[in-house]
Amino acid sequence: MELEMSSMISPHLFVLLGLTETPALQPILFVIFLLAYAVTVGGNSSILAAILAEPKLHTPMYFFLGNLSLLDVGCISVTVPAMLRHFMSHNRGIPYQACLSQLFFFHLLAGVDCFLLTVMAYDRYLAICQPLTYSTRMSWGIQQALVAMSCVFSFTNALTQTVALSTLKFCGPNVINHFYCDLPQLFQLSCSSIQLNEQLLFAAAAFMGVAPLILITVSYAHVVAAVLRIRSPEGRKKAFSTCGSHLTVVGIFYGTGVFSYMRLGSVEASDKDKGIGILNTVISPMLNPLIYSLRNPDVQGALRQVLTRRQPPK
Repeated sequence: MELEMSSMISPHLFVLLGLTETPALQPILFVIFLLAYAVTVGGNSSILAAILAEPKLHTPMYFFLGNLSLLDVGCISVTVPAMLRHFMSHNRGIPYQACLSQLFFFHLLAGVDCFLLTVMAYDRYLAICQPLTYSTRMSWGIQQALVAMSCVFSFTNALTQTVALSTLKFCGPNVINHFYCDLPQLFQLSCSSIQLNEQLLFAAAAFMGVAPLILITVSYAHVVAAVLRIRSPEGRKKAFSTCGSHLTVVGIFYGTGVFSYMRLGSVEASDKDKGIGILNTVISPMLNPLIYSLRNPDVQGALRQVLTRRQPPK
């Protein structure tokens, strides 16, 4: 009886298989992901510094972009440093509590990302479709409130998912076929019912995935209709350029998210999920600064001033 009870206790340690078990590839992957991490932190920090340094960028759109840059740094910091440590030490074990902590912070930051992308779409809708009331409907207090609400909603979801997962029993294999702890892979290892956990995840997907995506789609449908009514080609081009970057980021973020969480229980999909996880946690945060600065002359000018440490001409 004691042996049966002890086997139902949550394990003290999980083992992350990581991206590869081939020793020869691990130093190469270490260098690649170290460079990706450095580029992501440097790129997003540069965007944030440019926004803080350039008065022209002290607008709601860039306030939200600055918060998005902070989220990108946080998101990649949750997964990549631990992966780099595993490459160096060849010890792929992760304590149970550390696994839950990684899960919590990943869902916290990704959830805020969902809501913030929605807020940015609403901001573009107000700026293009309701320009006369934009300054009052997107005041400094409202900007702060929107970001705070995004954090509260995401914190509630992340805490709920983590607490619900902590009630599961793990009495079988403790090997996770991934490079970080996430819900689908942990569900596969549970020897107790995950029905409640799947219902909670489904509700979270509806509230934090489907609903924001619908709001983003509706916002941009109004934006496109308004832009098409602009007679000036230059005006249309400028309006579309301010929205194109955001839509690209939304497509990458939601595209990878759908593949990650719509295939629960599929063991065969685990290796594919690693590639999707890299897109979601590494590639997307690394590309975001490039996407937002590539076609934005204001950001490009501010970045040049920050990097060359020159003052703007008076």
